[in-house]
Amino acid sequence: MSLARKPDWLKTRPPSGERFTDIKRTLRDRDLHTVCEEASCPNMGECWSGRNGPGTATFMLMGDRCSRGCNFCDVKTGGMEALDPEEPSNVAEAVVEIGLDYVVLTSVDRDDLPDQGASHFARTIEAIAERDRSVLVEVLIPDFQGEPELIREIIDAEPDVIAHNVETVQRRQHPVRDRRAGYEQSLGVLEQVERESAIYTKTSLMLGVGEYDHEVYQTLGDLREADVDVVTLGQYLQPSRSHLDVSSYVSPDKFETWRRVAEEELGFLYCASGPMVRSSYKAGELFVDAVLREGRSIEAARKQARAAASD
Repeated sequence: MSLARKPDWLKTRPPSGERFTDIKRTLRDRDLHTVCEEASCPNMGECWSGRNGPGTATFMLMGDRCSRGCNFCDVKTGGMEALDPEEPSNVAEAVVEIGLDYVVLTSVDRDDLPDQGASHFARTIEAIAERDRSVLVEVLIPDFQGEPELIREIIDAEPDVIAHNVETVQRRQHPVRDRRAGYEQSLGVLEQVERESAIYTKTSLMLGVGEYDHEVYQTLGDLREADVDVVTLGQYLQPSRSHLDVSSYVSPDKFETWRRVAEEELGFLYCASGPMVRSSYKAGELFVDAVLREGRSIEAARKQARAAASD
């Protein structure tokens, strides 16, 4: 049974403002979807405005229907439609028109397609680069059933960050995720990116789905052993009564403790951790700050990634 009442720290104000309205209009004009809207993300206005750093938005590619049925996710399952061949160019044009500095591309799972949508992802990355090479691109990809050649297609398109979410600790993968997903398979995706490129890697964990603290610590350790660079942690919130119940509401203090553990003890490049944090939370701002703290420029990081990918 889900917990009856959300604590005060989970109360948010709806996004607003002129820039927020302008971005929504551009998206509707081009028939584009963002995870920010689909998931009613509480950080949408803050990320889109770029008040404290690069303006960021997360585009959802390949439709609004998923071939999988994860118990935490509100995206519709089944009834898959053909891909829109104009979507890569439409996304790229919207990014330039809106004036985004950092864009996150994610998607539904498309197990129904021969390449599971890998080439569509790659074309979108390349379309953005063709229009404005200065835009930083993060991709939050499916597991592509762990098929190395499909993951390699994403690497070859040269995004700045490749993210793939393990979502939860190993013991709770099921019932949290669809049976076609899995802990080892997701770790394998991240490991391949690290092994075959110098592209930054990133993943995300939901808390409050029945995990124990020692399991969270073990998961963070497994991710660092796989050389994952960035991790985010946020509170799972039940989209509807038919979805997975919330097991617990994790306090802001505990989220801060996990941030310190991840950054100071385990050595992640950075960790965004908080009740309202989502995988793309302040993605541009935090990424740029982290690269600069390493003493490198964005262009230097890109050159290293390209060199590693061509080896």
